[in-house]
Amino acid sequence: MAFKIMSLTDAAAERITEIIEDSEKPVIGLRVGIKNAGCAGVSYTMDYVTEPMKGDDHVTDRGVNVWIDPKATMYLLGTVMDFEHSRMSSGFTFTNPNQTGACGCGESVTLKAADLKAIAEARATA
Repeated sequence: MAFKIMSLTDAAAERITEIIEDSEKPVIGLRVGIKNAGCAGVSYTMDYVTEPMKGDDHVTDRGVNVWIDPKATMYLLGTVMDFEHSRMSSGFTFTNPNQTGACGCGESVTLKAADLKAIAEARATA
């Protein structure tokens, strides 16, 4: 079984599908990355994909196409993307094993690059 850089929950896949279907332009998926922002260091980015960018990593999960900015790949390995809805807010969330901290307001996180040796060892014993 191939290792996925990141995966989606049912709720995330459903919401991404809704966003794609509601788009005014032809969209084939979502692009996820990170950018320097906030007091903790980085924030996640998401953009429509109308045409894949050369060099992006590609994941298909639950029928949804997600492209990953290659600069973010090492920081997103093992991440699960979810969509949460409450009475006060709704939005995408990321459960990222590479996260080492977050700001108090939730706008940014601190990430470290994934430990490839640990991932390889865990896969070998699984």
